[in-house]
Amino acid sequence: MEKNGFVWGVATAAYQIEGGYREDGKGDSVWDVFSHEPGRIKNGDNGDIACDHYHLFRKDVELMARAGIKAYRFSIAWTRILPDGTGRINRKGIDFYSALTDELLKHGIEPYATLFHWDYPQKLFEKGGWLNPESSDWFYEYAKIVGNQLGDRIKNFITINEPQCILGGMTGNGHAPGMKYTLRDRLTAVHNILLSHGKAVAALRETVPDCKIGFAPTCFVACPKDASKEAVETARKAFFSLEENIPTNSVTLFSDPVMLGDYPEEYYRRYKDILPDIGENDLKIISAPIDYYCQNIYHGTSVSEGKDGKPIYEKFNGAKTSLGWNVCPESLYWGPKFLYERYKKPILITENGTANADVVCLDGRVRDPQRVDFIARYVRELKRAIADGVDVRGYFYWSFMDNMEWNLGYEPRFGLVYVDYKTLERIPKDSYFFYADLIKGE
Repeated sequence: MEKNGFVWGVATAAYQIEGGYREDGKGDSVWDVFSHEPGRIKNGDNGDIACDHYHLFRKDVELMARAGIKAYRFSIAWTRILPDGTGRINRKGIDFYSALTDELLKHGIEPYATLFHWDYPQKLFEKGGWLNPESSDWFYEYAKIVGNQLGDRIKNFITINEPQCILGGMTGNGHAPGMKYTLRDRLTAVHNILLSHGKAVAALRETVPDCKIGFAPTCFVACPKDASKEAVETARKAFFSLEENIPTNSVTLFSDPVMLGDYPEEYYRRYKDILPDIGENDLKIISAPIDYYCQNIYHGTSVSEGKDGKPIYEKFNGAKTSLGWNVCPESLYWGPKFLYERYKKPILITENGTANADVVCLDGRVRDPQRVDFIARYVRELKRAIADGVDVRGYFYWSFMDNMEWNLGYEPRFGLVYVDYKTLERIPKDSYFFYADLIKGE
């Protein structure tokens, strides 16, 4: 942690970097199964080896330390700990994360462990997954094991990453499990995911009383078209409204129950005929106090008010990443500002980054000026938010190294470190050195 209390970190996810497919007793996740089905992943890629972080983690931690990185946000693969999702504990899985944690602490890097980053146990999916009423109890069991086994050294936990994207995998958008669910079923999954979060908070409080806990949704930020009060209010309204076409993409659907103790009024009104059963104590469980509000923010655009009073997302005419995402630095000002005003909880930016078409140059260097510029512009806006009174406690760049970008395979490169997927060589990019200097200068 920095002297001023601000944390500069990097982030990754287990399935995207670890490899070690079925090694040392690991069970299958839905992504393991999905990626082996022909036509699911671009270029026929899969995560069997990925960056082989499972075997090369010490080298990766050393690279983090050389850059002066203060915190590493990684996810734990549920099926390394519990190959079937429940029941038998896999000791070798615990040993891996224990060794990773020790290596981080040895280098003065604070571990931030995410319990779930999309790699749902296949055995539990076959029992209904997030639609099963027992799913939150499964997650409680898993969280309690993690707390008991690793909580003596890991003191920062994030329960669930980007629940909006978990639901995306239920809309036929190309993510695992690759099935299209009805809206009624998706809303049931939303509730069970939120209950899982709440029960994980309880499990961690029981096993690691001195820990700090967060929850990490994502969002597309609605930014005001100008500085007028009217424009700011239009953007705020758009940001916190339920989306018309895909309500499970919305900020408030997931964050209001966790932070405010109830679903938005708009949710009850619009979906009254297909609402899931909400138990008497469910919302109390879901809204158990957490220590910081985490948010993944990559992009946004400006909005204006339509004639019917509904917000109109304006066409974005600026730069885009290699994935076609808007380069919108002000999203890292308005997003935290709106979220802090609504939820009044310290904020961690747990993901922010850009994909480039990076290559190794003839001299062996990887020059990525677009990423350097991206980080500089976004961090500048984040600092502006802090100067305006937003309580932001940290920034985690996504990703520390290039990795498997889910159904897009290995073509998109988000990393500060280039990975040669044939040799598994790591090559720090120019952005790695820029980020190191940024941290050093703070």
